[in-house]
Amino acid sequence: MKYTSAIVDAFTDRPYSGNPAGVVFLGGDPFPGEDICIKAAAELRFSETAFIRKLTETEYAVRYFTPVCEAALCGHATVASFSFLREKKLCGLGDMLVHTTSGDIRVTVGRDSIRLDMAEARTIKVFEGGEARELYRAFGLAEREGEAGLFPAAVGVGLDDILLPVKDEAELNAAKQDEAAVYALSKRHNVTGVHMFCLTEDGFAAHCRNFAPLYGVPEECATGTSSGALCHYLAENGVIPRDKPVSFMQGEAMGRPSVITACIENGRVRVGGPAAVVMEGKISV
Repeated sequence: MKYTSAIVDAFTDRPYSGNPAGVVFLGGDPFPGEDICIKAAAELRFSETAFIRKLTETEYAVRYFTPVCEAALCGHATVASFSFLREKKLCGLGDMLVHTTSGDIRVTVGRDSIRLDMAEARTIKVFEGGEARELYRAFGLAEREGEAGLFPAAVGVGLDDILLPVKDEAELNAAKQDEAAVYALSKRHNVTGVHMFCLTEDGFAAHCRNFAPLYGVPEECATGTSSGALCHYLAENGVIPRDKPVSFMQGEAMGRPSVITACIENGRVRVGGPAAVVMEGKISV
């Protein structure tokens, strides 16, 4: 079958910036087999490709695939998907009920941006002692247990990530990932990867980098779920207010700056931003 497909840059309003995702619109057809979806994602060569089924005017089902496996949830591919659907008039404005492998979420389609719920936020583990030092060592950074009173922690909002605080932007940019070590750490701790950040006072709550070699993604230029986890973590540690939206900058090290907004509404973390459609066509699945 041939389906409408697109390449969409998420968390930016300019093409060739932000985080690109593949989008495949299936209409009302069932999802193809998992192996076919993975092959299609590998052919598109983006970190995630979203496959979307339209169930009603306000209800959708979405599955996300990397070039090597299925992901339970993907923030940037969701922003990309509903931006494309809005542009093609395949969905309206307002709240949509979206079924994902990680559970049902609310996606709000606005005129200029897409916002989506994360799954219930939870802090899974705080890393101390040798485990914390091992995390810094995996990026060639000076070993320590934390930074400025913040300690590495595994946090989940649908996907689980290790949040790793560093001193400043210079250290953030100097980090060099040992992919084999980060792969092993991610597998051992059952997380997607490591989301490194430094606090800033330049209008962004933090500047970030994200590493997920376990899922075939050496570095990601914008990660909605990781940003949602970071929003929860910073609010839980009293760094940011719980009732005001914040923005995170990511992707600078990759030459694709991305701005992700995050907030906590009625106890639920939400992330969002704009997106820009770069290319559309048909894909055989």
